[in-house]
Amino acid sequence: MNYKKIKPSKELEPFIHFYWELKGQELESQWERVFPDGCAGIVMNLGNTCLTDNGAVSMEFGKTYVVGAMKSFKDSFIDNDTHLLGVCLKPATFANFYSYATQNELTNATIEFEKSNSFNVDKTLVNPFNYFDYFFLERIKSRNNQLQSVVNDIHSTNGQISIVELSKRNFTTVRQLERNFKKYIGLSPKEYSNIIRFQNALSIIKNSNQNRSLLDIAFECGYYDHSHLTNEIKRNTGLSPSLL
Repeated sequence: MNYKKIKPSKELEPFIHFYWELKGQELESQWERVFPDGCAGIVMNLGNTCLTDNGAVSMEFGKTYVVGAMKSFKDSFIDNDTHLLGVCLKPATFANFYSYATQNELTNATIEFEKSNSFNVDKTLVNPFNYFDYFFLERIKSRNNQLQSVVNDIHSTNGQISIVELSKRNFTTVRQLERNFKKYIGLSPKEYSNIIRFQNALSIIKNSNQNRSLLDIAFECGYYDHSHLTNEIKRNTGLSPSLL
């Protein structure tokens, strides 16, 4: 499997993490697992029909799909004829480009876009990432992200901040914060914070030496004990920490 990431144009960096391309390799077929990161995305299929959402959804050639924020892992079947192109949006930026349902209606889902919101197949085949830049620059409706300061606070604490403290720092109520997160991200503030905390723990586990205990990592990341961390990893990845 060949996978690469490409940065968007500088004008789009506040809204888009990266573009990506995935191609299957000959004589190689496998289920590929992705973990929740709190972000929505857009996917276009330029290969054979691809099974995703743990086999529940078939993505067809030439069609564009919106992928809502995930609460747990998701498997897609990758074979030698797979060719996917995608866009990883930054949190709460979907509404900067699309007039659509609130994000909580898309959570955990992969849904085919109507033609007006879809990528053009011919233009994508010629020069996909230049076309993506043009596509999103043409569509941008607002350069304001209502949740940017809140998201920054969550990331700066690696998800270890209470929702009450989060609301105080951003001069809003817990209830309003809940409404805005469901609308613009598709997750509650607590769910999003837990995902960021999990992602931090995952990074530490992958990059730390083998002498470091899971209990030590659990305490650093704000978990009660190693069992709490293990359960969170299993819930988000379907794997035990030793298999990461």
